[in-house]
Amino acid sequence: MTSFHLVKPPVLSRTAVLRDEMIRVDAERQLKCWPSAQLVVVDDKGRTPVSWSDDGVAHLRTRPSSGEAPPTDAVLLGETDGVAYWAVRGEVDLVGGDDPSEWEDLRTTGAVLDDLGAGLFTGAVAVLNWHDAAQFCGRDGSPTHPANAGWHRVCEASGHEDYPRTDPAVICLVHDGADRVLLARQPIWPARRFSVLAGFVEAGESLEACVAREIHEEVGVRVTDIGYLGSQAWPFPRSLMVGFHAQADPAESLVPADGEIEEAMWVTRAELRAALAAGDWSERDEALPLLLPGPVSIARSMLDSWAALS
Repeated sequence: MTSFHLVKPPVLSRTAVLRDEMIRVDAERQLKCWPSAQLVVVDDKGRTPVSWSDDGVAHLRTRPSSGEAPPTDAVLLGETDGVAYWAVRGEVDLVGGDDPSEWEDLRTTGAVLDDLGAGLFTGAVAVLNWHDAAQFCGRDGSPTHPANAGWHRVCEASGHEDYPRTDPAVICLVHDGADRVLLARQPIWPARRFSVLAGFVEAGESLEACVAREIHEEVGVRVTDIGYLGSQAWPFPRSLMVGFHAQADPAESLVPADGEIEEAMWVTRAELRAALAAGDWSERDEALPLLLPGPVSIARSMLDSWAALS
């Protein structure tokens, strides 16, 4: 098989903002930069206002800072070109001229945001989701409060520090070493909607071991030649998708896991290319024989890269 790699980075791995832990603990610098800071406002549905350029690229519409200092629940996303960007929870400001139809979520716009917007929006959604779920200490149930510009929370009873959670999950494109790729469908997905296989990493398990276990559990085949492809955040609510490829024998019987996999099948590269050209899940075209993930998912990056092989 031709050497397999991603032809371009997954869309939610892009960023143009400097993340620097030293900025998060430098209160004096934060105050100095606050008057020129910009706010990424995210509502409780994960949406933020965006604008569109003529070339179809989306850009975040941030708000200028107000007041003398960052609010205690704001999260410092980073700096770029001398501007500090913070994430805050907020709502549509009709008085301020917001148009509710311009508020979009990360699934909808992540693939078409510019690099700055993709990095900011992904980070904002991930950390704000964590704050929403970390209001109380996991050790004794006491209230917690944010610190270090929103990058950890402190237990008010014991002083224990908690940091944003990221749950690693593997996602693997299984191929036959020639021109076929293995796709599967979950029971909750509509008919003809397929993707590559994925699963969460268990405690004490390596990423490669998780790949082998998940593939065998979900479709009953054993894989070899496991190789890393790339990764991207998937903050729904707090995952990190770690992409791999691996080889399996198509002669081995496919045994979909009851309750987890509804269907599994091998697809040729020609069939995959035709499906990619026809549209994706968002099209929801009943006439399409095979529906594949949209471009915001690393699964699409993996399938696009496989389809590009000669």
